[in-house]
Amino acid sequence: MASHSDTLVVFFGATAGANGGKLGSDEREIILLVWQIVDLHEKKVGKLHRCLVKPDSLERTDECKEETGLTVEDILKAEPLDTVLQQFQQSVSSEVKSLGRNSFTLCVDSPLVIRQALHPEASTKNLVLPECFFSFVDLKKDFQKCCPDATPAQQLTPASMLEYVGLPAVSEQSMGETEVSSMVQLTLHLLAEPYNHKFSCVETVKYKFDSGTCSKTEPVDSETVIRARGLPWQSSDQDIARFFKGLSIAKGGVALCLNAQGRRNGEALVRFINSEHRDLALERHKHHMGSRYIEVYKATGEEFLKIAGGTSNEVAQFLSKENQVIIRMRGLPFTATSQEVLSFLGPESPVTDGAEGLLFVKYPDGRPTGDAFVLFSCEEYAQNALKKHKQILGKRYIELFRSTAAEVQQVLNRYMSAPLISTLPPSPIVPVPVMAQPYLPAASSSRDCVRLRGLPYTAGIEDILEFMGEHTVDIKPHGVHMVLNQQGRPSGDAFIQMKSPDKSFMVAQKCHKKTMKDRYVEVFQCSTEEMSIVLMGGTLNRSGLSPPPCKLPCLSPPTAYAFPTPPSMLSEAALYQSPLLAAPRPPQSMTHNPAHALAYYPPQPHMYMNMNMNYTAYYPSPPVSPSTMSYFAAPPGSMAAAVAAQPHPAGSASSVLPQPGALMRMQGLPYNTGVKDILSFFQGYQYAPEEYSGMVQMSHQARSLIQPKEWLCL
Repeated sequence: MASHSDTLVVFFGATAGANGGKLGSDEREIILLVWQIVDLHEKKVGKLHRCLVKPDSLERTDECKEETGLTVEDILKAEPLDTVLQQFQQSVSSEVKSLGRNSFTLCVDSPLVIRQALHPEASTKNLVLPECFFSFVDLKKDFQKCCPDATPAQQLTPASMLEYVGLPAVSEQSMGETEVSSMVQLTLHLLAEPYNHKFSCVETVKYKFDSGTCSKTEPVDSETVIRARGLPWQSSDQDIARFFKGLSIAKGGVALCLNAQGRRNGEALVRFINSEHRDLALERHKHHMGSRYIEVYKATGEEFLKIAGGTSNEVAQFLSKENQVIIRMRGLPFTATSQEVLSFLGPESPVTDGAEGLLFVKYPDGRPTGDAFVLFSCEEYAQNALKKHKQILGKRYIELFRSTAAEVQQVLNRYMSAPLISTLPPSPIVPVPVMAQPYLPAASSSRDCVRLRGLPYTAGIEDILEFMGEHTVDIKPHGVHMVLNQQGRPSGDAFIQMKSPDKSFMVAQKCHKKTMKDRYVEVFQCSTEEMSIVLMGGTLNRSGLSPPPCKLPCLSPPTAYAFPTPPSMLSEAALYQSPLLAAPRPPQSMTHNPAHALAYYPPQPHMYMNMNMNYTAYYPSPPVSPSTMSYFAAPPGSMAAAVAAQPHPAGSASSVLPQPGALMRMQGLPYNTGVKDILSFFQGYQYAPEEYSGMVQMSHQARSLIQPKEWLCL
């Protein structure tokens, strides 16, 4: 029997778009439901019901028009989905009762109608589905058990299954009735001799997503993991589970990804219970969450564990309480205590188990980061807590956001594995891939380059060479430069160095608006200087050429830095990394005190380093670490002091910092920031006030450079 049910309700649905094996893949609404009852004990069938559904949009595909034969007038006369589902529930319950039976289970020829069509649409329209739609029997899988020599279940259809067992095909007039009648015949045939089949394999649909933890040692099958991209910044794990409504996500199987600054980057890794559900999830590629479409790609178990896995006993104990709502607090005073946080949240939002429901995020040396996670036992308490967003605790306003168990693991892993100054990038003394000078163009006004704009994001070098065709032989060695955005993804632009201006002119004439992968690509002739400026972060458009922010005066790294010898052969990764100019201009004469001299980057590139420095202003979006700074790390004090003690030519400015220390760039300062404000910001650190160098650029972002004597973490 189907679990404890006395009857099966053979169920079929069709949408206004793709049907069959692609049902639900295009987000089209349900427009037709057909069902018929089968008494499992008496082996009798009930009346065949066919009901039309009125969708919100009357648009239908040509395939749907041809298969269903429905007209706009037919659909306009129908009832909306919620009304039809109520009628279905009442009709089936009444008929089952009249047969003297107590319960029923749905029987479908494919889980698509339940998992990919009905549940996603009900979730989008905020409809509450009857309980009967959370369990069903898949006729194909039961048929496969009875006939193991038949074709794979994914390739079976009601007609092919009838043919396999030697039953005549059903000849009905309308779509849906044919499929249901065929399934009813198959059901009765499997119940009879010689099969005597019992429909006991019932699939279920989860009511809600279960949060939980994941250990780094836990095996994760790569065939069960996907990556979702383009998520709204404020989306939670429950929002993502709702997007995949109808599919079963593993416990704690949603991991929101954070970028290097600690804020969500719009991506998440989702782990499903098996590969079948993962494959169904991939069919929701470019489905919508609100007004945004979500991209869905395959991912690996290693990627999931890197984000969601953890080994901290403290985190495991904190997350051991199930069915809790997690809230992240940011911007807490470093001196805040558990009691102060509980008082801030108030009696209307009680924390689970009091102080044990609080988890303060700390650095490895025990210093607080200003972040904390809070557990609430229900959604109501969490909503009350979120109302305190940006209210004041002490002298600071506190930001509150929804969070997930995977995010707790990720944030704790990030801070606990960080150095004492967690925002410091690797020292430039560490060997990095450097592009050799002979492969880089000297800035020139000669228009021997072309710019490709509008490339497909999946385009590689091979695609560009194929696009260039016969002109490929005129490209200089190492002359193809892909342009990446600040997230390290392809921007759709590329620059190509040709052997002469004539060659670049011919390419621009013949390849302009030529097609690459169903997209036309614009090709423009440009100079080496324009190419170099764009590669360093500038812009080139119809309004003209805008230099990159790094062309502004900026302190260069000390010459004490040891850079590796340029390799003779370069990897492809080294060729296309977002470039950072790393060579200071030779010493120049200065008229003011050399001790406070500023060294400038040269106007021409000499080396490109594999370092990702963000030159644009950074405006935080939740959740994000309390401060984000980008700067050059200082060399070891002994090395910098030794180089600083070396004599320099008279009248020249030293590019070495006068004191061993660290140089930082602060982004996002208010325009009216003064020296006192900056020194107050660094209260608690030792610095040399008489040796600071301040610079505020009154543009779209305010910057300040300050030279501390030593970083002492107090």
